[in-house]
Amino acid sequence: MEEENKKISELKPDMDNVSVKVRVIETFEPKTVQTRKGERTISEAIVGDDTGRVKLTLWGDHADTLKEGQAVEVKGGWTTSFRGEVQLNVGFRGEINEIDDEEVPQPDNIPEEVPKGESQRRRYGSRRYGQSRGYRKGYGSYGSRGY
Repeated sequence: MEEENKKISELKPDMDNVSVKVRVIETFEPKTVQTRKGERTISEAIVGDDTGRVKLTLWGDHADTLKEGQAVEVKGGWTTSFRGEVQLNVGFRGEINEIDDEEVPQPDNIPEEVPKGESQRRRYGSRRYGQSRGYRKGYGSYGSRGY
């Protein structure tokens, strides 16, 4: 299901399939980070629209693809929270497409406001599927099988 475009001010922690139209305000050099799935390449950028700005983390093939001043649409992103501020992420399931320059404000017209919020997800839980690692009631225990 296609998500309608959100404004930066509407972003909250733990959202999935997020789409936004933004201006790239600042970009940072790519770096390699260690994750539970091994080494990954990421880069970060500050992006914004007419309601505020947010840090965007670009994972994998998206790393180091943005240029300062670019107008882009991010599709299929997800949000997290770090130190009380919402952050936007895009990985292999997402896409980034260049859009018309007039669709988003110039950097000087983007407010400094950053969406706030704390994540409600467990720090090391599954982001995508929300599956529990433990047994569900009635499965996998001696009592449920009549032993």
